[in-house]
Amino acid sequence: MIILLLIVAGLGLGSFVNALIWRVYQQEKAKSKAARQKLSILRGRSMCVHCKHQLATADLIPVLSWLWLRGKCRYCKKPISWQYPVVEIATALIFVGSYVFWPVTLDNTGTWLLFITWLVSSVGLIALLVYDLRWMLLPNRIVHPTFFVALIGRLSYIVFFAEGKAHSFWLLVFSLVISSGVFWLMFQVSRGQWIGFGDVRLGLITGTLLADPAKSAAMIFIASLLGSLVALPGLITGKKTMSSKLPYGPFLIIATGIALLFGSPIIDWYKSILGL
Repeated sequence: MIILLLIVAGLGLGSFVNALIWRVYQQEKAKSKAARQKLSILRGRSMCVHCKHQLATADLIPVLSWLWLRGKCRYCKKPISWQYPVVEIATALIFVGSYVFWPVTLDNTGTWLLFITWLVSSVGLIALLVYDLRWMLLPNRIVHPTFFVALIGRLSYIVFFAEGKAHSFWLLVFSLVISSGVFWLMFQVSRGQWIGFGDVRLGLITGTLLADPAKSAAMIFIASLLGSLVALPGLITGKKTMSSKLPYGPFLIIATGIALLFGSPIIDWYKSILGL
């Protein structure tokens, strides 16, 4: 039953992610306050990104509507991007995968609070991942609410459910120092040439969700490894150079999910190699 609920929730929120990405991008381009308010995700009705025709309920069923309409708008017949069903399915898979591989047993209110905090925050992270892939930006309109959700959830857990409140709080602080502080230092030293300030802000979200300095360090290592693996073929073939820009946010977000769900066994494995 829980799996089914997570699939439905994931598909629905995946649809929300697609709408959020488009509206935030249009808001960033809008020149007037009135235009930005019209594009608000809380006020505006769903519309075709091409003809701006208001969509009916039948047009908004995740995945199924896209398949039924054969990937085209019902009104203007222009193509609807593959991004829409892919993001919806990916969000549902992330929700289910998070439940299946959650590192602790969900047997009390505190653990459920952290799980739900992660699911809600992951909606923002998925939006940031797609946005950064498309436009190489991490907009504050998504970063700030996602950080707020992550922080409120984590602090609520520490205050009401953590056994060692002071210890848990300082783990959170040091996690933030690593996940965001390292990128802030890189940004300052390179004057923004090595990394964008959006990654510094993103580090606040990832550090809060992980709330463990060891997992934050693992997250940075995994993200760097993934980034290197993606960049390497382009460097070898000469299609990319060392100065070519590569969005780093998606690697940080994917690495955060890996570190959150599998961080402890990865860290234990690494310690065993070092003989610690």
